[in-house]
Parts: sequence; C-alpha cells; structure tokens
Amino acid sequence: MPAPLQIGPLSPADVDAVRELAEAAHAADGVAPLSEQPLLRLGADEGWLTHALARDKAGTVLGYVQVDRGGAEASAELVVHPEHRRGGVGRLLLRTAERDATLPQFGGTAGQRGKELRVWAHGDLPPARAFAASAGYAVVRELLFMAKALEATTPPAPLEGFAVRAFVPGQDDAAWVALNARAFATHPEQGRLTVDDLRQRMAEPWFDAAGFLLLESHDGTLAGSIWTKVEGDDGEIYAVGVDPAFQGRGLGLLLTDAGLAHLAGRARRAVLYVDGDNTAALAVYERTGFAREAVDVQYAPANGAII
Repeated sequence: MPAPLQIGPLSPADVDAVRELAEAAHAADGVAPLSEQPLLRLGADEGWLTHALARDKAGTVLGYVQVDRGGAEASAELVVHPEHRRGGVGRLLLRTAERDATLPQFGGTAGQRGKELRVWAHGDLPPARAFAASAGYAVVRELLFMAKALEATTPPAPLEGFAVRAFVPGQDDAAWVALNARAFATHPEQGRLTVDDLRQRMAEPWFDAAGFLLLESHDGTLAGSIWTKVEGDDGEIYAVGVDPAFQGRGLGLLLTDAGLAHLAGRARRAVLYVDGDNTAALAVYERTGFAREAVDVQYAPANGAII
C-alpha cells in the first residue's frame, strides 16, 4: 500500500517524477494519461488547484492526481504507474479528488460550497471504464479525436468585409484572450484561458505565430481565429472559434480551410479534438473530411450528486 499522500505544490523533482510517471503510463497504454493543461500546471501553486502524489515507503511516486476547482465543476486527471495498478492507488487518488471537490474554490471566501467532480479518462480504455463503474461513476462528456490526411491546398478566398492575418505576439495577446472567452463562453476549459495561459503556450517549442490566424472585420474587430500546431507528422487544429456576434456566416468553415491550407506541406495529417455534442463544429469538420479516431471521456458520480 502507498504511504500517506503528499498534498501541495510540487517541487521541480516532483514535477520530473510526474512526467516520468506519465511517460511510463503512455508507453504501457498507448495514450497519454494527462492532457496538456495539467502538464502545463505541474509547477503551478494556485488556491483552486490541488496536486497529490502517492508514494511507496521508499519514496517512489506510484500515482498522481491534479484537481482543478476553478470552473463550474471540479475537474480531475489522475495516473497510476502501470506496475502498481490494482493495488488501491487509483482508489486512494480518486477519494482524494472527491474530498478536494468539497472544498471552496478559494479558501476563506464565504457562501461557497463544493462542486460536482468530473474525472477525465483519456482513450476510454476498458480498465478505466471498469474502474469508473466500480466507483459509481458514469460518462457525462465525450471529447472526440478526429483526423484526416492532408493534401496540398490553397488558402480560401476571403469573405467580403473580412481579412485573415497572422497573430502578432505582444500585440494581440489581450484581444485574442477576450475573443476566445466570447467564442467559448460555455466551454469548461477553453473559455477560461488567461493571458498567462496564452503566454505559457507561446513559450512551448511547437508555437508558431504564422500558424495562429486571426479573422478581422473591416473595422479591425476580431471576429474569429484558428490556432494550429505541428508536432511530428501531425498538424493540429488546436483551437478555432468565432465570436457569437459573427456566427452564422460560414466563418468557422473559412477558418478551418485557412488552417488546413497552412498545415498542408508541414504535416502528414490534420488532427483535432471536439466535444461529441458540438453538432455545429462536427458538421464543419466532417464536411472537410475529418473522421473520428479515438475518444476521451469525462466521468461524474452516476447519481449526479456532489460527493
């Protein structure tokens, strides 16, 4: 059994240990156990964010869970080392996340109560399904991974009254974050991105401003954007959004075509993630040739209650 949990900010050595743990799980399962946001936040120390490590008596990290209480629901991602599964570590981490979800978003603030806990399972693997069922959890959200082969193409013709240009770091940061918040106002993760979150991603090796395209109206107002990234053979449509004030004009399809044109010649295939219930976006992506390849799922207590 693991020793008592270590709860609190991670040291640089702890961050390295969690990354090694995630890499071991990725190698064993064929899918990364932690998504980009938790990995970027491994070194973060925020009142609404909790890190918990499970260790053995020798101090070896057996498992990790991160709980984010900053949204409408508390969201958790956890990973257990492949050699230490089915020994109670996963259940210990889940119980820790459940207790953490009962805490207020910000300590010392009156009038707050716990939030429903949602737990991600990347790849929707059978062992994760069995673990969730045994804990009384059911799927409440699907995030589809879609892909298509890239072919040489030319950028789409601009629509009258609109122009596409590249993002300018340092100039467009705040305006893009405001646009993104409008476009993803109901999205539990994307709509919460801050300027600091943006700049964290701009510091990543994959960032290329030339693949971060903004759509401006004739008066200079940002109407939409598409952000692409290239890693290895994959060119990802990382985020595409349209301001609600400009929706219904085909701008999502225009931006998608512009992003694909940029990725052509830079990657072998195009990939993206989209919520399974986002019918409008799915229609755009299927129209441009994307097909479902995998799925991530989010679980919540089956009775819908706050733990």
